[in-house]
Amino acid sequence: MSRTLAAQPLTAADFAPFGEVIEVSGAPDKIINQGMCGRHHDLATLDFADGRAGISLFDAKARTFPYEVDMVERHPDGSQAFIPVSGVPMLVVVAEDQDGAPVNLKAFMTKPGQAINLHRGVWHGVLAPIEKPGQFIVVDRIGDGPNLQEHWFDDPYVVEAID
Repeated sequence: MSRTLAAQPLTAADFAPFGEVIEVSGAPDKIINQGMCGRHHDLATLDFADGRAGISLFDAKARTFPYEVDMVERHPDGSQAFIPVSGVPMLVVVAEDQDGAPVNLKAFMTKPGQAINLHRGVWHGVLAPIEKPGQFIVVDRIGDGPNLQEHWFDDPYVVEAID
């Protein structure tokens, strides 16, 4: 038996318990490079228990609605940012933690110009570009030791698109 989630538009306020929405709003904090570049400064907090920040490129296959979530994961030793390169929207599934297990799943859809940074230890679904494959810059922890916990659901969730 599956459970249904509706994918909601991604907003900074709704996503705040899970991480930061990385997007430009308002004027740049500073003008640099001989006045030719606006810097929107420090839009996400990287948080690592140990190790270092690494930048990787992910090539992700397209997903479609309805989308089944049978597993979520978390990274207890580091935050994780997903920044679309190809402009493809992505589905972001997150959950609260209750005694080491994910509860109260939420689903968000990004719009062009939005990226996310997941706080350390937040349960989340896998990278899921919608309708088209996508390439993403991922900033996360590089270091020794395990930094991945997975939770498989006996009854998966099904995410439906919003109208």
